[in-house]
Amino acid sequence: KILAENDQLRKEADDLGPRAELDYWKKKLSKFSYLTDHLKSPDVKAVLGVLTAAKSKLLKSWQVLDIRITDAANEAKDNVKYLYSLEKYCDPLYNSDPVSMVDAIPGLINAIRMIQSISRYYNTSEKISSLFVKV
Repeated sequence: KILAENDQLRKEADDLGPRAELDYWKKKLSKFSYLTDHLKSPDVKAVLGVLTAAKSKLLKSWQVLDIRITDAANEAKDNVKYLYSLEKYCDPLYNSDPVSMVDAIPGLINAIRMIQSISRYYNTSEKISSLFVKV
């Protein structure tokens, strides 16, 4: 169910700010961290051991799901890490008047450029464009 939700397109209001992007990825990180922790539990390992010993055909589909969950968890973790770096530049957008905001814009643009060039998951034009719209 969580993977199906992960694959759906996001529907958001046009007036959301950059903090909404961070909140979204923090929630995803929480969900997928819980799942990955559960996948490492002794009960799950025991079931996988039984499937392996029985040479079950389910093992292959399980491995595909495990890879998808791990990749989604890694994406959320990576995105949260990089979006936290924007927080100090976004505070003036929320707490200042328009004239005072101007000083924060160059740092914010450079931070977004850094995310786009370094991030493994956030370097697509769609995600960067979405972030700029929120800013």
